[in-house]
Amino acid sequence: MAAVGAFEQLHPSVQHHVVNSLGWRALRPFQEDVIPFVLAGQNLVIIAPTAGGKTEAAMLPVLSRMLTADWRGLSVVYVCPIKALLNNLADRLERYCTLLGRTLAVWHGDIPQSTRTQILHTPPDVLLTTPESLELLLVSTKADPAGFFAGVQVVVVDELHAFAGDDRGWHLLSVLERITRFAGRRFQRIGLSATVGNPDAMLQWLTCGRTDHGHVYVPTAITAQAAEAVVDYVGSVANAAVVISRLHRGEKRLVFVDSRARAEELGSELQRLEVRTFVTHSSLSRDERRRAEEAFASGEDCAIVATSVLELGVDVGDLDRVIQLDAPSSVSAFLQRMGRTGRRAGAQRNCLFLATDDVALLKAAALVSLWRQGFVEGVVPPTQPHHVLLQQILALVYQLHGLAPADWQPWIGAVPAFETAAAEAIMDHLVAAKVLCANDGLLLLDTAGERRFRGESFTDLLSVVSAEPLLTVLAGNRELGRIHPLALVGMKRQPPVILLGARPWRIVQVEWKQGIAYAEPTSDPGKARWAGDPVPLSPGLCAEIRAMLRAGASVEGLSRRAISRLVELQGELSGLNDNGTTILAKEGRYEWWTFAGLRVNATLAALLEVTSGIGSRADNLWLHFPRDVDLRELEHLAARLADPATASRLLATFDPQFGSIRFSELLPPTLYQSMQAQRVFDLVGARAILERPVRVVDAS
Repeated sequence: MAAVGAFEQLHPSVQHHVVNSLGWRALRPFQEDVIPFVLAGQNLVIIAPTAGGKTEAAMLPVLSRMLTADWRGLSVVYVCPIKALLNNLADRLERYCTLLGRTLAVWHGDIPQSTRTQILHTPPDVLLTTPESLELLLVSTKADPAGFFAGVQVVVVDELHAFAGDDRGWHLLSVLERITRFAGRRFQRIGLSATVGNPDAMLQWLTCGRTDHGHVYVPTAITAQAAEAVVDYVGSVANAAVVISRLHRGEKRLVFVDSRARAEELGSELQRLEVRTFVTHSSLSRDERRRAEEAFASGEDCAIVATSVLELGVDVGDLDRVIQLDAPSSVSAFLQRMGRTGRRAGAQRNCLFLATDDVALLKAAALVSLWRQGFVEGVVPPTQPHHVLLQQILALVYQLHGLAPADWQPWIGAVPAFETAAAEAIMDHLVAAKVLCANDGLLLLDTAGERRFRGESFTDLLSVVSAEPLLTVLAGNRELGRIHPLALVGMKRQPPVILLGARPWRIVQVEWKQGIAYAEPTSDPGKARWAGDPVPLSPGLCAEIRAMLRAGASVEGLSRRAISRLVELQGELSGLNDNGTTILAKEGRYEWWTFAGLRVNATLAALLEVTSGIGSRADNLWLHFPRDVDLRELEHLAARLADPATASRLLATFDPQFGSIRFSELLPPTLYQSMQAQRVFDLVGARAILERPVRVVDAS
């Protein structure tokens, strides 16, 4: 509970403007609860529902601290994972700052150079930015990081779970450690998230283990009864479009999909059915996304089809409904998406799942079941981020104009995932590869490093996220978005028609060296295509799917069609082994149902390949392999997995020249292979599956 009079602990100017300028009669209870922790300068992780006021919970007492201590110059850094969220927050936070006589600025890749120059010349009190832009300020010759960051007192990290579960999180922590050196103090770190199953671990992660002066705040959970979640089975994207066109007419509907291709396909179907539809995803140009989001925010009786780009709190106005085509990969993502609704007084949070196939039905039903049980996945940071350590070493070479080999430790050594042995191996390898050279005890760029990172190319160093090899699509001078080269397969035979923004465009010319595809509008039907991989599901979600397939199992919140199909699936898979795994012998193939998750099944697939020459396809629930395989081969897999030589052969399946990990070609091969083995393979989980009994069922 909050201490009595927590609001009165705020600076008088903050109290005045909250009541009189903003017109708020009171803060929300959890916003009052966190005031004493923020004012005390404690590191803090705040967990609260989407649109629950987490930004104000952090920033109002932070601004109070600013006024009370009379901080001057840049003292607060607010970090977000995406530019759209920064832009969305800017107006709101700028108003608070202006009321209190303080300044705010936004810095990211779309900010004009003239604005950046002004920020460097006159730093704001509050800076909204991304990790990559922060690092640019550390390494750019146009900036003076020692002066710019000297007064930093607080860093707020929004959407904490999005950072912590990705390599960008390790990058962010590294950048914050480097800013700490310039600030000369351990500044307060505040993390905000709507959905984290392990908030104490997140505090440990955010503070690099310094939790002695930290706190986790989780308000009273909103019960499942406070929201409505329904799972329907529709069987196809076209059928989903029909349901959306007929259901909730006159309302604003946000429809989430989990691929850009599906977004385009569904958007096109809805437009064909004369539903006022907008589409937004990461491969559309910034202007196209902004036009769609602004039109949707101001419209009624319309639908916007979006990938996860609208999951992270970007405001698109008051929503009536959230609809999910198929299912996201976690309860956390489901909660983020459902949390976009129910913001108006008296409104209820809601989500309608429209499953287009059996696996999507099972995933959606399992997510709803886990949510009703109060389950949320914990966030697990990626292991062995050796490529991030390499990137940071190179960035320090830039920042310091030469790095003494031992000096990486004082700058970023507190990041718990970075190992001394790995750093030494990386530096030795970079010198051997002539990326770096040693000169008077300092590491400097060598010939290979100069070619790759000197001049404008140094910005390539600022991101640890690998980008797809996409082509920019232009209609005249107007940028429509980006497509994968696979979309143009067969272009020599016939110019392809693609979908972008749910509209068909004919590709008429491609300049491969420039990475540009020219398009013109057409009335012919088009298709969308991007490369993608299966998304790993948590062990808990896979286990819940297995539980639902047991005969007689039921799930609350399923439509009649969904219940009917689930009962059919329970009958079709009635031979599943409750105490082990099951192989269904079907026409032309075997299906090995493990319910073990993608990492375990990928390990088993690789094991089959390297030890028996059996090609298979792995997903979260099963493996597929040809029917002509001798199943007695499976009896030997456990012994082969225990052989150290087999583990070495699995590691060798990763070639650094073709890895998807950024900077993988610059890593020592042993570090790259070890990192990939830890991230892709689950040897312990695979061994556990192999030790369980296997039942073979003829399902042909």
